[in-house]
Amino acid sequence: MSLELVGRAPTGETWRRPADHWRSLTEAVAGISGPVAAIDVPALRHNALDMLVRAAGVPIRVASKSVRVRDVLDAVLAIPGYRGILAFTLPEALWLARDHDDIVLGYPTVDREAIAHLAADEEAAARITLMIDDVAHLDIVDAVVPARNRPRLRVAIDADASWRAPGLGHIGVRRSPVHEPSDVVDLARRVIARPGFDLVGLMMYEAQIAGQGDATGSGDAVVRWMQRRSGTELLERRAAIVAALRDVAMLEFVNGGGTGSLELTASDQAVTELTAGSGLLAGHLFDGYRAFTPAPAAAFSLEVVRKPLPDIATVLGGGWIASGPAVASRQPLPVWPSGLRTLAREGAGEVQTPLQGDRARTLAVGDRVWFRHAKSGELAERVDRYVLVEGGQVVGEAPTYRGEGRTFL
Repeated sequence: MSLELVGRAPTGETWRRPADHWRSLTEAVAGISGPVAAIDVPALRHNALDMLVRAAGVPIRVASKSVRVRDVLDAVLAIPGYRGILAFTLPEALWLARDHDDIVLGYPTVDREAIAHLAADEEAAARITLMIDDVAHLDIVDAVVPARNRPRLRVAIDADASWRAPGLGHIGVRRSPVHEPSDVVDLARRVIARPGFDLVGLMMYEAQIAGQGDATGSGDAVVRWMQRRSGTELLERRAAIVAALRDVAMLEFVNGGGTGSLELTASDQAVTELTAGSGLLAGHLFDGYRAFTPAPAAAFSLEVVRKPLPDIATVLGGGWIASGPAVASRQPLPVWPSGLRTLAREGAGEVQTPLQGDRARTLAVGDRVWFRHAKSGELAERVDRYVLVEGGQVVGEAPTYRGEGRTFL
């Protein structure tokens, strides 16, 4: 079947009853051997619609890096309220531009071969917006193909949304070097002065709010204090940046936010669109937020291949570690049977993962254990397809980027 999220009758929210949910998935994939990655279609539908509610009418651009499955991107974009894609590499954007006409590149590119392809394709040039934070990015484009030999290219500025906290310093991720309104306006003027480029947008991603859970443990009070202060500062500074840019260029869009900050960013009158993606498939890092509780739409299961001790069951594979700091939260989370844990000295292994707990005593060789990946999109780099499950049955398959022979990063 083709993946459809609108115009279909709901089939129940089984994830609210974990035992029923995971047993249903296990039964659905019983005839499939080896590692299995699954998308629960009702859970995906719930997450997509819940994010629209949280966005309060502001359009959501889908972050492709948090999905990496074209069928899912297409199904979500068919829902009113979603508009456009935020891609993560230019080769990916060129590939997606065959079928989509509104793609913003979320990161700067220095891929000279891809730039040459973009410059040789007028349709792609009209559909793709490059992201920059330095005139060096323009220099590279011009070195590949001078402005006189190519169509005009669309450009957006990525401005730093981190918080420069008094006494604390930089709080947030290290992205763009342009932070203050004067920095952004200076770069904008230099873009406008360059032949062959059109400045059409601004992006500011507040990772310290969107990507930092506020209901994860003992440090929550500090995180909430930081996010309140950072949010207040950002609303004021982004408004000032947008106001200053109005004197320089007519922007088509001002993009902000992420899955964890939809409410805050939607309240910003300077923003015209949001970006989100992780909340669709819901990696387990997004369990720790007060404002929302995503359904576990994507999961994978591995088979038990040995029992070294009665309370240890070893599955084949498992070392699908998420990017970011090398901490325990980046490991896949065993979720069913409940009560299983990885061993402190082994963790999730490249070829095998021992799991310990009383529930391991009930597992036999050949049984399945379900895991959730820490991040939403990176699971797709480990498998060539997701099986689609609805109503306790496999109703189709969706190839990942990798399954379509594409490996962009």
